[in-house]
Amino acid sequence: MQTGLEGKPWYIGVAVGLALAVGLYLLGNSLLLKPREQQITNLQSQRAKLQAKIQEGRAAKQQLPRFREEVRKLELELDRLLRILPARRNTPELLRRVRTLAEQGDFSLLRFTPGRFNDKDFYSEWSISINLRGTYHNLALFFDEIGRFSRIINIEGLRLDANRRGTSRHTISSTFSAKTFVYQEPEPQPVGGGG
Repeated sequence: MQTGLEGKPWYIGVAVGLALAVGLYLLGNSLLLKPREQQITNLQSQRAKLQAKIQEGRAAKQQLPRFREEVRKLELELDRLLRILPARRNTPELLRRVRTLAEQGDFSLLRFTPGRFNDKDFYSEWSISINLRGTYHNLALFFDEIGRFSRIINIEGLRLDANRRGTSRHTISSTFSAKTFVYQEPEPQPVGGGG
C-alpha cells in the first residue's frame, strides 16, 4: 500500500483535496458569484421596468393624437358653455343687444338698470331691471328673441300695464327683471407645497 504525505493513506489526501476544493467553491460562490447573481437579477428587474415604461411611453405617443382631439373638443365645449354662462358681465354688449331688440320691435326702452350680483356656488345671478313700452305682440317677439340669445337670460317678475296715453302707438307698458348668470372662475391654486 502506498502512503501519502506524512504517512497517511492516499485516499485521505484525495478527501482533503476534495474538501479544500468544495470549501474554495463555496467561499468563492458566497463572496463572488452570489453578489454578482443578485446584481444581475437587480439589473434585469430594472431593465424590465424601464422597458415597461418605454412601452407605456410608446403607447401614450400613439394615443397622443386622440388625446389632442379630445382636448380640442373639450375646449370647443368650454367655449360653447362660456357663451351660455360667461365669465364676465359684458354690460355694454348686453345693453346694446337689448336696445337693438327694443328698436327692432318698436319699443321705447324706459329703463335698463343692472343690479347687484348674488353669488352662488360656482356662478353669480345678475338681475337687470327693464321697463319697456310697446305692443303686446312686439313684447312676445322681444321675449322670443331674448330666448334665442346664446347666453341664459330668464325673465322674472313680469308686470304688464295698459298704456294710459291714448295718442301713443304703444299699448302696454311692461316691467320685468332679466336675470342672467355669470360663471365664477375658481381661484388658481398655488403651485408647489405651501410651507
